Amino acid sequence: MSIERFVSEELRTLYDVHEWRNGLAVLSAALPDEWNDIQKVLSSFRLYHSEIATPGGSKSLIANRIDKGFAELGWTAKRFDTKIVVDSFESASPTHEVDMFKNRVALEVEWNNKDPFYDRDLNNFRLLFDLRVIDVGVIITRCTELQGLFVEVGRDKGSFGASTTHMDKLIPRLEGGGGGGCPVVVFGIRRTCYVDDRAINEDKGI
Repeated sequence: MSIERFVSEELRTLYDVHEWRNGLAVLSAALPDEWNDIQKVLSSFRLYHSEIATPGGSKSLIANRIDKGFAELGWTAKRFDTKIVVDSFESASPTHEVDMFKNRVALEVEWNNKDPFYDRDLNNFRLLFDLRVIDVGVIITRCTELQGLFVEVGRDKGSFGASTTHMDKLIPRLEGGGGGGCPVVVFGIRRTCYVDDRAINEDKGI
């Protein structure tokens, strides 16, 4: 289906949007409240110079701020307790923790991890969908075009290297069926989200 049918021009200006197995139709028709949450968080998000210029630890300021936006709307991190039972034999089959979860929507934020994290996320979506605990998976990541911006703000090229999470690494995995039968929606943060807040911070004495 046409992405323009479901995603506003404003969001399409800010994000590169892709879907797999009609993920947008599933979100808008079956999960309208969660879809509204996603649009609200993404519409208000901006990519600040001050956060790009600050090296992140295990999770960056940017990813944490996106998570916080969803948490304020009732989304939570979620780990599913899954197991395989054959007759009387039982074995654990754990899934990894989903960054944000609400009412059958699993959402991952991949700002600057190693690109195999995409395989993990898509495989987790596939498994949880097959187990009938989610209806759609969502990934928020960065567009490859941001690499030039990172260099401009003074970050080392290795900090956001070619083998980290960006759209050019995700789309082949998505279109190659990495998510199996699970509907998936992907939002890539474009350069149009960027805000140079240095002057604002100087006025505040930061």
